[in-house]
Amino acid sequence: MRKLHEWLRRYLPAELLSVVATLAGASLSWQLAPGQELRAALAGTWAGNVAYFGWLLAQDIVLARRQLRTQGRSYSWRSFGRNVRALAVEFGAAELLDSFLIRPALMLWLPRWTGSRTGGILLAKLLADVTFYVPAIISYELSKKRLRDFGRK
Repeated sequence: MRKLHEWLRRYLPAELLSVVATLAGASLSWQLAPGQELRAALAGTWAGNVAYFGWLLAQDIVLARRQLRTQGRSYSWRSFGRNVRALAVEFGAAELLDSFLIRPALMLWLPRWTGSRTGGILLAKLLADVTFYVPAIISYELSKKRLRDFGRK
């Protein structure tokens, strides 16, 4: 139960921002280029990614700064690189499949199949998240001590 709480605390705010950005990105794309469904699927995917990873990176920076400050050390470009590397390890494989294949394909086809743009996008996001989080959480757990512990020198 403790792990579930940790994962929800880490991923849920990013997910909520991502849902809003996904819908906004796809909707804006549909309005600017009607009939360009692939463009809308990609816009929704990438808008969601920017919101999601932007939030997580910001949270990781705050935590790293806090850890370093307790030791009298400052956050540096090297610390920033470590935060980015930790995200890349956590999401690398899952994100490649998700952003370039699974999520855009689902966001293209599910609105067509369901007959609802918003409903199809939300369903696509939910289904893609399942295939995304299993490897991401495994990678997060494996990389926590090595890449996210700024208490070590």
